[in-house]
Amino acid sequence: MVKLPTQFLVCSFFILLALHSFSVRSQEVEDESEFDYGANSTKGPARWGEIHAEWGACSNGTMQSPIDMSNERVNIVSHLGRLKKSYKPSNATLRNRGHDMMLRWEDEAGAIEINGTEYVLHQCHWHSPSEHTINGRRYDLELHMVHESADGKVAVIGIMYKIGRPDSFLSSLMDHLEAITDITDGERAVGVIDPRHIKFGSRKYYRYIGSLTVPPCTENVVWSIVRKVRTVTREQVRILRVAVHDDSDTNARPLQSINNRSIQLYRPDDKEEN
Repeated sequence: MVKLPTQFLVCSFFILLALHSFSVRSQEVEDESEFDYGANSTKGPARWGEIHAEWGACSNGTMQSPIDMSNERVNIVSHLGRLKKSYKPSNATLRNRGHDMMLRWEDEAGAIEINGTEYVLHQCHWHSPSEHTINGRRYDLELHMVHESADGKVAVIGIMYKIGRPDSFLSSLMDHLEAITDITDGERAVGVIDPRHIKFGSRKYYRYIGSLTVPPCTENVVWSIVRKVRTVTREQVRILRVAVHDDSDTNARPLQSINNRSIQLYRPDDKEEN
């Protein structure tokens, strides 16, 4: 058996530890009790960057999210290609993080591929009203599907909703959401959940580089916002808010400065238009 030098083993350990730490730091905080969404609060969005040193990007970052995607800023392109999704059913847990409800997949739930990099699906959660806006319009709800690559880079798919017919994916979670409403800081195993049941409804999507919309506001997040606005009932939005127990009627971060960032809208060629 080959015996590796002690220095090599120690160096390898610290490299792995550093990669793990980067991955952990790049993800959204699990306990959201240290911040809130009050406009005049000492823990509100304008003050997030002051709460912890590692949250500094929330105040001084230059590629922050969410943003407004107005027509005059958007470049229409066809070279980005369709979102390459390879999701699959997996056991999941519903968790109240303090300001939102998060559905976390415990096992392998598939991935998306962007520019040759695979980003594994970890969780999804909801914001109401929507955080991103289109031509200045804010919608009633926004779903974020959070993915991470092997080297800790983050990609998020966003889907916005307006009041209308029920969303079938949320409908399948209603019993669990209502059950967890009575458990502050609660967590509930919800069995096998298939992320393929999250409906996109369009091949068109906006693409830009931004950040997490909650602390630590990590930047260089690859955002893909589905162009089609889907529907959700007022009751579904209400249950998502009631289940959280945070005495707030919103968990949406205010719009951030674009700072000359490029915003692209992928639109398929006519031959593959849906």
